[in-house]
Amino acid sequence: MKVKIIISTLITSAFGIFLYLTVTAPKSLAVLDYSAETSDLSNGEYIFTAAGCSGCHIEEGSKDKYLLAGGQKFETAFGTFKAPNISNSVEFGIGAWEFKDFYNALKLGQSPDGEHYFPTFPYTAYSKMTDQDIMDLWTFWKTLPSSDAFISDHDLPFLFSSRRNIGVWKTLYMSDKFVSSEVDRGTYLVEALSHCAECHSPRNILGALKFSEWLEGAQDPSGKGRIPGISTEKLAWTGDEIIEYLSSGFTPDYDVAGGKMASVVENTSKLSAADRSSIAQYLLRVK
Repeated sequence: MKVKIIISTLITSAFGIFLYLTVTAPKSLAVLDYSAETSDLSNGEYIFTAAGCSGCHIEEGSKDKYLLAGGQKFETAFGTFKAPNISNSVEFGIGAWEFKDFYNALKLGQSPDGEHYFPTFPYTAYSKMTDQDIMDLWTFWKTLPSSDAFISDHDLPFLFSSRRNIGVWKTLYMSDKFVSSEVDRGTYLVEALSHCAECHSPRNILGALKFSEWLEGAQDPSGKGRIPGISTEKLAWTGDEIIEYLSSGFTPDYDVAGGKMASVVENTSKLSAADRSSIAQYLLRVK
């Protein structure tokens, strides 16, 4: 009887290890035919703005939104994350990357050597970007300056520091489906490019977004204060009021965007009037 129990335990353990290694293994995507000649540089700059890349990746206090030296710290319940240097520095940034590395980072949340990125990098949203937008963004990215700023690794407790375990998290929570049943320009801007839910939706105990409470507000990851809801019910603004806020930062109560939201509005103010209207229409239908 003991022998059977031992054998059964070994088989179960071996299967568990095999399943874990399979689920957490690096993934691969078909390599796209990339050519700068077939990319739109101006659209790449537009996507860079809409995606808010500079909001997290410029140095704290920097005014140069194109110098992505990194270093900003983000305190969460899982530890302190540090935005990496993603400038074109070969040694300290991503200057040695090829297009496929950039594509896999956005689509898979995965580094060139197959390591999983922590989902503080909002690849769950960026993974829904179109291939053309990613190619255009890469073409623009290669025109950006370099920084030799060295950014140390995240400061995480042992329990949460394993990147391999993120493969399990991705299996559970990374979806290629949009939350909105109506997938239009507004959905693409809010859910993919601008990744609004990353701040404005609550998360479960494992840090995954709660789709059932989409854009209904959330505790600030640092534990200090609360980020307001922007669903139709929570926001209660008209379309024109939303558009005005995205354009100028002024609320209907004559308050003004502050903190991290100020940099978001700086980006949305540069979007086309049609795109700001699309965002407003999306927010007006999200219950």
